[in-house]
Amino acid sequence: MDYAVMFEDNEENAGKRAEFMKDHLVFLRSNAERISAAGPVKDTKTGSPAGGLWLVSAASPEEVIALVKADPFWPTGLRKSFRVLEWTKVH
Repeated sequence: MDYAVMFEDNEENAGKRAEFMKDHLVFLRSNAERISAAGPVKDTKTGSPAGGLWLVSAASPEEVIALVKADPFWPTGLRKSFRVLEWTKVH
């Protein structure tokens, strides 16, 4: 099954991003079979950072949640929240 994960960043901890980015990117590369796309999103009106997006293949939403919580960004407080959505690719 495919899922989209929408992340809301925690702006209070934005200064920590550079410190954990290398570990985050290693994590994404090591999970590339399951996380087919990942990256930041921006507000189109302001150009301000608006969180992040992953496209994930997993057996269940619980598996996706476990993946999110294993990402080095999660325990550091860089992510404020996330939402797991079932996704169906049509094109």
